[in-house]
Amino acid sequence: MVYVFDRTLDERVMNRIANLRLMIMESDQICIDQLRMDRRAFWKLCEMLKSISKLEGNRNVQVEEMVAIFLHTLGHHSKNRVMQLYFRRSGETVSRHFNIVLNAILRLHRHLLKNPEPVTERSTDEKWMWFPNCLGALDGTHIRVRVSEKDKPRYRSRKNEISTNVLGVCSQDMQFIYVLPGWEGSAHDNRVLRDAISRRNGLKVPQGYYYLCDAGYTNSEGFLTPFRGQRYHLNEWRHGHQPTTPEELYNMRHSKARNVIERCFGLLKMRWAILRSNTWYPIKTMCRIISVCCLLHNYIRKEMSVDPIEALYNEEECSHGNFPQEQGAYIEYIESSASWNAFRANLAAQMFEEWQHNRI
Repeated sequence: MVYVFDRTLDERVMNRIANLRLMIMESDQICIDQLRMDRRAFWKLCEMLKSISKLEGNRNVQVEEMVAIFLHTLGHHSKNRVMQLYFRRSGETVSRHFNIVLNAILRLHRHLLKNPEPVTERSTDEKWMWFPNCLGALDGTHIRVRVSEKDKPRYRSRKNEISTNVLGVCSQDMQFIYVLPGWEGSAHDNRVLRDAISRRNGLKVPQGYYYLCDAGYTNSEGFLTPFRGQRYHLNEWRHGHQPTTPEELYNMRHSKARNVIERCFGLLKMRWAILRSNTWYPIKTMCRIISVCCLLHNYIRKEMSVDPIEALYNEEECSHGNFPQEQGAYIEYIESSASWNAFRANLAAQMFEEWQHNRI
């Protein structure tokens, strides 16, 4: 795309073109600061939206400007009146193209969501090698939303915030496999998970495979939880503390692997400021925005070999598969069972025996 400066253009149009050119063509650093991705990733995203989602510009607004308006709004949580001044566009133009791009990116979900890949028996990853056939980790996070007065009691969380309880499922490399926003902030994580696996296009967990989740969920087939009443969180294992029982060793390794979903949520909220504060979007629109932020998170992790946002997150943290696809081969219920509890106990015993043997 080449912008030609016409002397007949008024100063408003010239400033608009100059600002956009600076944002998406000047340098990768500026593009990352403003749009959360480098120039190559930005142009490739625009091409995907054109070819797959059939996003089209017009004689007044090109696709690149539409996408820039959308990404800047998500990354900085900018209000419409701020975007009017920044992009020299009317409020109606900003709002209309925001929603157009929102819908276009949602149509990329089949291309951007991660296909789960199970941990193999021969895995050498120190975090995941102890959990063969594991597909990843899942957890819930709360994101503030705006709802009507009559709905506020249902959406009020334990922290007294009006929020939606979002179920996130991610792979070992911190890419989202499945996202379900929309549940009330008062809803229990187990209830949200039950809904996810019961949906026609919901979370699919093939028989023989499983996800790691915390003690807030039921230890049932397909969902492996830690032992209750034992040390679990990573900060409890600092200062040289060593596990003394199979359950403690299992919990330590479970925590190290499952922490990937916590990091995934942390990076997601650091990248997109719209997820960190109160919003003025209706609840339905906000749920779609949450889904799009997760899709863009996956896209950036695929397309950018070095992610400065992740490096920043790491600094703040320090300072602070192929499997069966046949119909009917998926887990459809969440119910504790003696066999699954025995599977967890045997896994813990096997870990502890091998760990003791290696210490000799």
